[in-house]
Amino acid sequence: MLAMKLALHTWTLDTTPLADVLRVVRETGWDAIELRRVDFMRAAEAGESPERVIEGIRKSGVAVACVGVELGWMWARGDERARLLRVFDEQCARAAALGCATVMSASDRGRGDLREAATNVRAAGDVAARHGVRVAVEFNSQAEHLNALAPMRELLALAGHPQCGLLLDAYHLVRSGGTPADIDGVAATEIAYVQFSDVPRSGLVPGAATDRLPPGAGAVPFREFFAKVAAKGYAGYASYEAPNPQAWARPPADVAREALAASRAVLP
Repeated sequence: MLAMKLALHTWTLDTTPLADVLRVVRETGWDAIELRRVDFMRAAEAGESPERVIEGIRKSGVAVACVGVELGWMWARGDERARLLRVFDEQCARAAALGCATVMSASDRGRGDLREAATNVRAAGDVAARHGVRVAVEFNSQAEHLNALAPMRELLALAGHPQCGLLLDAYHLVRSGGTPADIDGVAATEIAYVQFSDVPRSGLVPGAATDRLPPGAGAVPFREFFAKVAAKGYAGYASYEAPNPQAWARPPADVAREALAASRAVLP
């Protein structure tokens, strides 16, 4: 089986400044970092240009696994759709400037017509194609409509854009009632990106998803999950996205180091 590379998602260390997250990623041994739209927005609020953010990331020597966009574009219309596609274009350009081949977006949280969403997915795919990156689209277990593997696969098949693929997240797969066995029916070419964190065994709050844990601390059968993904030939990044206020209150290096050890322990 091909080896997956491990990235640390900045939401995991949300209360830590980006420069410090980059240092922690480098010093604790993660292969890469995953960036969000909000990381650039916070820098702008502090008077730092996107160009300077990109320069700082390059100087850090940390590879970028993925760059997130602003969600809400799937059923957006009119001026809001135009604005969100401009944001999409910005993030794709930043990913390309960082040598990153993937951008990601979570699904919209509401309900809508899949045909309308497919039209917007194709538009997003066209934007990504201009920058030479691929879009990974994530189903969100706490969304109303695109909340599981099946409806997201249906949307992506309807869109049929070569630059758009599935973001497979272990947390959302299991929290939506799925199991790693569901990956058997997914074609290797569908998987564009992987994220992971563990689901608490109890105390889940509907609509809330900042309860995520390191592998082995919850209900996800990670050895099976990663084995199924690896069996598809996926050898890209797997990004540890584990927002949790309890983690944010701890020293970021401790959180990163412990999560990396827990992640390595469950890889095939």
